[in-house]
Amino acid sequence: MSIHSDFPITHRWPPLRPDVIQLYTLNTPNGIKASVMLEECGLDYDAHRISITDPEDQFTPEFLSLNPNNKIPAMIDPNGPDGAPIGLFETGAMLIYLADKTGKFLPREGAARYHTLQWLMWQMGGVGPMFGQVGFFHRYKGKEIEDPRPRTRYYNEARRLMGVLDRQLQGRDWIMGDYSIADMAVAPWLRTVRVNYEAEDETGMSGYANVLAYLERFLARPAVQRGILVGAA
Repeated sequence: MSIHSDFPITHRWPPLRPDVIQLYTLNTPNGIKASVMLEECGLDYDAHRISITDPEDQFTPEFLSLNPNNKIPAMIDPNGPDGAPIGLFETGAMLIYLADKTGKFLPREGAARYHTLQWLMWQMGGVGPMFGQVGFFHRYKGKEIEDPRPRTRYYNEARRLMGVLDRQLQGRDWIMGDYSIADMAVAPWLRTVRVNYEAEDETGMSGYANVLAYLERFLARPAVQRGILVGAA
């Protein structure tokens, strides 16, 4: 089976190497999750930069054919289950898929697998949406809104989530003790609070020693440093 014939997105963004994973991304926190995982797993892939401000990218029929939710990242693995190509969107699904494909960064069975997944879901249901709102109201268009209530609400929820993470990291280098997809999901959002939102004080991050040390450990990893650059240009 050919990814050219099965996936219209490849007509707009042709693969450089059709036999490797195709990643459609930008270096946002969600995009970084996927590229870091690919780098950590040592998987070969082509990266295609997708603009989130240009409607000629994100909202085109070609992109929507792979991700009907019109968000980055998305990917195609030409060597999916049973050898057939598979397309995926949503970073949680992509992280689990890549972990299962490689046998890395997620236990295959038992309680540890489900405990790792619960922290992945914690990021998807809490950290991502809440920190994203902090960014909107603190740094981007929402900062023009005079009513302080939305901003206060998201600052407070971000502080609460930072506290949850700080307690989980007490006595641990990583969320589950061992480095996992939970860390690859959570830590890019902490980096964004610092680098993009400049909201370490507002979210309470500057006061949580465990969180700060954790972010530095994450950023020191060579695969993370490479993954951050993917989709930047």
